[in-house]
Formats: sequence, structure tokens, C-alpha cells
Amino acid sequence: MVDDDPTIRRIAEICLTRIGNWQVTSVDSGYEALQILQTFVPDTIVLDVMMRGMDGPVLLKRIRANEALADVPVIFLTALVQPQEIDSYLEMGVAGVIIKPFDPLKLSAEVTRISEQ
Repeated sequence: MVDDDPTIRRIAEICLTRIGNWQVTSVDSGYEALQILQTFVPDTIVLDVMMRGMDGPVLLKRIRANEALADVPVIFLTALVQPQEIDSYLEMGVAGVIIKPFDPLKLSAEVTRISEQ
């Protein structure tokens, strides 16, 4: 989970671990995510589109450039959800988009559904 908003990270982490039994590692920047991803290949990556320093689309390109991570489903969690924005995210290669604000009780099921497609 990559999001620069600590409240979003905490809520998502609680939802994913307690409701969905996901094991979650959360970080607040694309740079920190890239550090962790050097030695860890997750089942799914959930990341925000708008972040300080390195935004979600740039991070996605860096993730896809790593052969070990090329097939890991990436889900954008964002408030930027105009139809043309969602189309551009899908063209970038994300597995899906979850809209902020998200329903905490449904987040785990959405991440599972998208990651299993």
C-alpha cells in the first residue's frame, strides 16, 4: 500500500488486514516503495495516483520496469476518476481502480476481486 496520506494508509491497512486477512506493508512514498520492492515481491500493490515526489503513474512505470514485478497486479486508489482518467490508468496497465473515498467494509473485497482477474 503506497499513499502519502497517513489516515488513508491506516484505514486501508485496518480494512485489509482485519476484514480481508491480507498481510499489508504500507509506505508513504514511491521512493520508499521502490526500496522495499527491491527485496519483496507482493501479491498485489495498491497505490495512490497523486503523491508528493513520485506520483502513482511514475511509480507504476518503475514497477513495470522491474522484471520480478512485471506481473504483480497494481491497483490505483484515487479520487481522480473522470472517465478519461480511468481509461488512461487502464492503458498504463493497472489491474483496476478503486475510488476514494472508498467504503472501508468493501475495500478488501474490491482489492481481492481486482487482483484475481
